[in-house]
Amino acid sequence: MKTKKWSIALLAVILATVLALAGCGGGGSTEPTGSTDAGEGQGAEGTGSGPSGQTEPSGQNEQVEITLGYYSDAKSDAKMKELIEKFKAKHPNITVKTQSAPYGQFFQKLDTQIAAGQAPDVWLSDGVYVMKYAERGAVRELTDWIENDLNKDDYYGLDFNKDAEGRYWAVPQGIQVGVLFYNKDLFDKAQVPYPTEDWTWEDLKETGAKLTVDAAGKTAEQDGFDSNNVNQFGLTFFSITEGWFPVLKSYGGGVLDETLTKSIVNSPENKQAVEWMVDGMKRGIITDPVDLKSFQSAMAVFPSGSAAMRIGIYSRVLAANEAGLNYDVTLLPKGPDGKRFSPVIANSWVINAKSDDKKAQAAWEWIKFWATEDEVQREWAALGEAVPVKKSVAQSDVFLTQSDKPANRKAFLDSLEFAGTLDSNAVWEEWVGKFNEHAQRAFLGDTTVDEALAAADKDIQGILDTFYQK
Repeated sequence: MKTKKWSIALLAVILATVLALAGCGGGGSTEPTGSTDAGEGQGAEGTGSGPSGQTEPSGQNEQVEITLGYYSDAKSDAKMKELIEKFKAKHPNITVKTQSAPYGQFFQKLDTQIAAGQAPDVWLSDGVYVMKYAERGAVRELTDWIENDLNKDDYYGLDFNKDAEGRYWAVPQGIQVGVLFYNKDLFDKAQVPYPTEDWTWEDLKETGAKLTVDAAGKTAEQDGFDSNNVNQFGLTFFSITEGWFPVLKSYGGGVLDETLTKSIVNSPENKQAVEWMVDGMKRGIITDPVDLKSFQSAMAVFPSGSAAMRIGIYSRVLAANEAGLNYDVTLLPKGPDGKRFSPVIANSWVINAKSDDKKAQAAWEWIKFWATEDEVQREWAALGEAVPVKKSVAQSDVFLTQSDKPANRKAFLDSLEFAGTLDSNAVWEEWVGKFNEHAQRAFLGDTTVDEALAAADKDIQGILDTFYQK
């Protein structure tokens, strides 16, 4: 793995683009994300005496102060502070200072802090950023601590923070995994059966046509339907996590190879998947980039009742419930060869590579407290923002019957069986931006699918080569 200094030029990646990319949710974030190091890059090589650069536990009575950073809203911030007080009661030798802010502000400031060597000792990372921090040497490797202190079989998401060499860089704080949301009232009104776990993407489009209604009340199946004047869409679709990525993967395609250093964009499987998307948008069944501009945000289409279905991560439950929708969820459809894929984001705790051994050990105590204490897991789960990390809590009534809607919460847990990350690496923001740029041109009919994939492949490989071949 290469360890590189934190580049101020890289930090200038457009924040607005990042906020429109992934939809990572959790921790009080209601906006989609995109979507480090601290100087000499101690994250990859480690800073302690252990085989993975980790340290032996410090004295339990030795006084130490750590700074803990996290993104939040008012509700989650209050709960986090309650849990921090409980942690301090169990660890009276550890003083905890906190830094919190709304999602966008938090990561904008964090990038600056990392570049200046002043980041918190432990912080909550959006799951798509963990490998960026790891590959740039901003965070410590946690392999030994995880192996020694956690029973890996007890948790969801640990392996989503493991690199190609088998090293762990973070411990999940909450899991976001994609499923298919559907508005039961709109299905009932159209007298259309609800989605099933046997659906393919073609089944979704076929049903979506019956649920797509123009201003004159005609559906996409009827003669005279106006695809340029749609009042109700079959499927709302945008960006990577809740748009093109799960479709590409279930069709057998993808963006990067297993090493995350080579583009595989220009493939027959991706062409078939993108053609499925373009056809749905052309027919008005699926929201295209222009359609989305008529809404307050891309995420508002389903809660507003303007779409019958959406690809959505767990945190989208909050908006659907607040809107009072009569809805449920099920597994995402299968691809033409029966492959199923669900996008997952494990928002996670990481430890600053620049923190000294004493602070790093105290930071690990916080992470271990979060992961192992059932009370912590239950209290955080009650906020309803993420799938709990600890399996025993996620599989209990605390999560599964937390509220009436959605009734099929088990779909989130079942989806973890075929879930995968978003090919996150050190230059994730850049390559996602390039794919979006070329895909949108195809979605709007400004270029062919073949031309869009070829151009995206070239640009993405250029981004990868610039970083990984230095």
